[in-house]
Amino acid sequence: MERGGWNRGRGRGRDGGGRGGRGGHQQHQQWRGSRPGGPWDRQQQQPQGVGIVASGPPMGQVVEPASWGRSGEGSSSAAGRGGRGPAWRGGAGQLQWVGAGSPTPTAAAPPVQRPPPISPEPIPDPVVREMQSMSISENLTTPPEDSKRILPVKRPDKGGALAVRTSRLRVNHFPINFTPETVIMHYDLDVKLEVPLKNRRPVRISKADLSVVRSKLSSDDPVRFPLTKTAYDGEKNIFSAVLLPTGKFNVHVPEGEDAKGGSYVVTIKLVNELKLCKLKDYLSGYLSSIPRDILQGLDLVMKENPARNMVSVGRSFFPREPREGDDLGWGIMAFRGFQHSLKPTSQGLAMCLDYSVLAFRKPFPVIDFLRERISQFDILNFQRFRAAVVEELKDLKVTVTHRKTKQKYIIKGLTSENTRRISFDEEDPEGKNPTRKVSIVDYFRVKYGKDIGYKDIPCLDLGRGNKKNYVPMEFCILVEGQRFPKEDLDRNAAIMLKNMSLVRPNDREREICSMVRSKDGPLGGGMAQNFGMEVNMNMTKVTGRIIGPPELKLGASNGKTIKVMVEREKCQWNLVGKSVVEGKSIGRWGVIDFSSSDRSRLNPDFFIPKLINRCGNLGIRMEEPLIYQCTTMSKFSRFDMLCELLESIKKEAYRICKGNLQILLCVMSRRDPGYKYLKWISETQLGIVTQCCLSTCANKANDQYLANLAIKINAKLGGSNVELNNPLPCFEGKGHVMFVGADVNHPAARNTTSPSIAAVVATMNWPAANRYVARVCPQVHRKEKILNFGDMCLELVERYAQLNNVRPDKIVIFRDGVSEGQFDMVLNEELLDLKRALQAIKYSPSITLIVAQKRHQTRFFPESARDGCSTGNVSPGTVVDTIIVHPFEFDFYLCSHFGSLGTSKPTHYHVLWDEHRFTSDQLQKLIYELCFTFARCTKPVSLVPPVYYADLVAYRGRLYYEAMVEGRFPASTSSASSSSSSSLASFDLNSFKLHAALENIMFFV
Repeated sequence: MERGGWNRGRGRGRDGGGRGGRGGHQQHQQWRGSRPGGPWDRQQQQPQGVGIVASGPPMGQVVEPASWGRSGEGSSSAAGRGGRGPAWRGGAGQLQWVGAGSPTPTAAAPPVQRPPPISPEPIPDPVVREMQSMSISENLTTPPEDSKRILPVKRPDKGGALAVRTSRLRVNHFPINFTPETVIMHYDLDVKLEVPLKNRRPVRISKADLSVVRSKLSSDDPVRFPLTKTAYDGEKNIFSAVLLPTGKFNVHVPEGEDAKGGSYVVTIKLVNELKLCKLKDYLSGYLSSIPRDILQGLDLVMKENPARNMVSVGRSFFPREPREGDDLGWGIMAFRGFQHSLKPTSQGLAMCLDYSVLAFRKPFPVIDFLRERISQFDILNFQRFRAAVVEELKDLKVTVTHRKTKQKYIIKGLTSENTRRISFDEEDPEGKNPTRKVSIVDYFRVKYGKDIGYKDIPCLDLGRGNKKNYVPMEFCILVEGQRFPKEDLDRNAAIMLKNMSLVRPNDREREICSMVRSKDGPLGGGMAQNFGMEVNMNMTKVTGRIIGPPELKLGASNGKTIKVMVEREKCQWNLVGKSVVEGKSIGRWGVIDFSSSDRSRLNPDFFIPKLINRCGNLGIRMEEPLIYQCTTMSKFSRFDMLCELLESIKKEAYRICKGNLQILLCVMSRRDPGYKYLKWISETQLGIVTQCCLSTCANKANDQYLANLAIKINAKLGGSNVELNNPLPCFEGKGHVMFVGADVNHPAARNTTSPSIAAVVATMNWPAANRYVARVCPQVHRKEKILNFGDMCLELVERYAQLNNVRPDKIVIFRDGVSEGQFDMVLNEELLDLKRALQAIKYSPSITLIVAQKRHQTRFFPESARDGCSTGNVSPGTVVDTIIVHPFEFDFYLCSHFGSLGTSKPTHYHVLWDEHRFTSDQLQKLIYELCFTFARCTKPVSLVPPVYYADLVAYRGRLYYEAMVEGRFPASTSSASSSSSSSLASFDLNSFKLHAALENIMFFV
C-alpha cells in the first residue's frame, strides 16, 4: 500500500489516489469485445494517436459505493471504488448488472425501489450474497477506506447529438503521451538554518531562500542531485525522476548569493512512489478515484522550467522583460504571460495553457519609482509627499546595492528622522572596545565606502519584527514581479490593460502557441522528457455542436403575448415595438438627485418624462414621482448623512401615500464608495428598493439605455421581462421544478479577517422559472463550503410553497466557485446537509447537482471563418462534450453567449449528482435555454442565471459587510479586527438579514 505524501507543506489537497489493483482487465476486455457499439466504445470515434485513450465502465447513472446504503443502490466494492471486475449499475428505481457475463438467475437480487439517499445503511443481504458469489479477481486491491463517499455521476451516453449545425474547432489542450511504467519519487525536504548556540530560536526561511538552498545542493553535487530531473514546489516537496540520496546534508550559501548567507541543514526523506500506471488506469476508467497526488506531481514538473526562468504570480508565469509598448505609465508596466495545468480528458492526459496579462510595478530604484508613481514628486520637498510615499512603498520587496547580496527585504515603513539625524549603537565584534554611537552616514562611508547623496529624507525601515534595519532609499531597488492591483489603475492604464487582455481569438491562439514553444515555457529545458512525457505542440481538434436558440415570449401593444424568434448570429432580440411579458405598475416612487451641485448634474425635466414614456412603451405603467429631492454627493459618501437622508425620505413617503416607496431612483454624478452604504441601509434596514444611475448617462437618455433601466426596475419589483415560449425541456407537465444557484464570495487575498459571504437563490415560479428569491449569510473567513446550505435551501423551499401552495417536486442546483478538488466537499458535505434538512420535514424531491465553472483556461478557436461568428469567436450555443472532457464523468463545455470583445470563454458544467437521469442533449438544451431568461438584458448570458444571480447576491453581501465596517456600526467593529477562526462569531447575523419588504423580490439585479 502506498502512502500519500502531498499533504506536506501548505494546504495541499487530500491524496485522491485510488487503491485499485491491476486485476480484472481480462473480464472488462471480454465485455467490451462482446458489446460492439456499447458505452465503452465511445472513445473509439475519437483520435487515438496521442495520449492514453480512455475507456471505462458503462456511462450510466452514478455508480455508488455499496455503503451509500439505500436498497438497490450498491455496487461491488471492486468496481465501484477502483476495481476492474463486474459492477452494479443503478438508476432511480432499478438495478442493472454490467460486467463479464450475467449474474446467476437463481441468485439475482430482488427488484427494489430507490428512495432519495439520505443516510448510510447496510446494503441488503440478498445483494451482498449475490455480489459475494461473483467471480472477482483476487488480484483486486481493497477499495479506499472511506467507502461511504459519493462519487460524481458517470456520463449517461456518448455525448449529445442535438445540433442545428456543427463547427470545427481548435482547443488549447495539448495532448501528453507518458510512459505508464514510469515511477516518480516523492521526497519531503526540510531545511533549517544553523544558528549560534546563543540564539536557539527557530529561523523562518522564505520560499526564495529555500529555492536557493535547493539549487545550491544540486550545484554542489549534480550527480546525486540532478537539477534537470527534479521538480520543487518551493516549500516541502521534491519530485524526482531518479532516486535521490536520503538523510541530512550540509549546504553553505555564501553571503553574495540570493539567499541569506549561512550554513543550512537539509533533510531529505522519501515519502511516496508515484506510479503512472495508476494514472493510466484512471484515464482508462478502471479507477473511479482520481490519483490527485500523481496529477499534482506531474503538474509541478511542467511548472519547474518556467518557475526557474520566469516571474511567477499565483499560478501564472510572466517574462522578466516586458514587451515594447506595454508601459502603462505612472511606474506600472503590463506583462504578457501564461497559466497552465494538466487535465485528465477523454483523449488522455492534456496540458491546458492560456494567455494571461497582469500589471506590475517597475523594478526601478526606489527613488526613480517614486518620481514616476507620485505626481509632481520632489525629493527636495519630501515631507510634503511623505504620506503618499508610505502608501506606495509599504510592504513592497526590495534588494539593496550597498553590499553583495540578492537577499530580499520587505519595506516596513519610513524612519521618523531624516538620514543625517539617524544614529545607532555599534558594538565591537571582539568585545575589546566599549559601544559607541555611530551615525548612519558615517557607517555607510566607512563600512561600505558609500557616500549618501540624499541625507535630508528618511531611510527605509527594512527590519523584521523588533529588529531595526535602516537603509537609505538610494541603495534600494524594487524586486521584479510585484503585482499592481488593477482596481488601483488610473482610467487610461485600466483601458490599456483591458485591451491587452481582450485579444481577438486569432491573436490569442497565436500567443498561446508561441508560449507553448518558448524555451522558458513548460516544455523548455527537457524537463517533461526527463519524466517520460512527450507533449504534442499542436492544439486539439474537436467538433462543436451549435444548439438552436429557443422561441421567446414577449408582450404586445394589445396586452397579449407574442412569440419572438431571436436573431440568428448574436441570438439577441429587440424590444422596439414590443413590451415585457408582465409589467408592474409604478405609482409610488421617488428620485434623489445627488448630482445637483456638480457640473454634470441631472436635467430632471428631460430625463424623467423620457423614462416614464419608455416604461409605458414597454408595458410598465409609471406615474410621476411622488418625491424629488436634490442633494450633494457628499451626503452619498457619508454613512451617517446618507442614513439620515433615507430615513427622512421613507417618512415623507408615508406622509404622502401612507405606504413605502416601490422604488427610489438615485442619480449620482460619479461612481462612489457610498454605493455600499446605500444598499445596506435600504435593503436591510429600511426596506426600500433602489436603482442607481449616472447623471451623464441619464441626461443622454438614449432609447437603449432607458430600456435597460426600465427592465431592471421591472424585474426588481416582481415583473417578468421575457419568458420561454415552450416549456423547459425534460419537465413538460411533470410537476413543479425549482432551480437553485449557490456561490461564496471571499475577501481579497490581503484580507485575513473578513468573513466569506454565502448566497443561495432559487426560482419561485413555474413553468416560467424566471423570478428568484435570495438569501445571504456570512460565514468563516475563506470557507468555501456553505455552512448553512441545507437551512438556506429549506427556507427557499418553504417560501416557494407559500407562494405556489405546493413544494417543488424536482430541484436542480447549480453550484459556482468550486474547483475539481472541492467536488468531494460539495457532494459529501453540502449535498448531504441539504438532504438531511429536507428529510427533517419528510420531504424528498428528486435532486440534480451541477457545478458551473468559469475559472478555467479552456478556450475554443474556430478553424475557419464559417466555423465561427463575425468576431472570430464561436457561435452562441456551441457545446463540446467529447475528447477534451472528463474520461467518464458527466461534463461539457457550453458557450451560450455572443462574444463581442476578446475571446469567448465557455462555461464548464460538471454534473455531480443526478436523480433526473438527464441525457447530454436534455441537460445541454435546458441550460442553454435558461440562459435566455436573465432579467436585465436582451441576449443570452454566458452563465446559467441561477449561478449568475447567486454571484450578484454574494457580492451584495460583501458590500453589506464593508458598509457595516466602514460605517463603524457596533455589529461590525469587532469583526474588522477578529481573527479568521473566530470571525463567524464576531458579527451580528441579523445585520445581513434582508428587510421583510425585499425577501420575495429580485432586488439584486
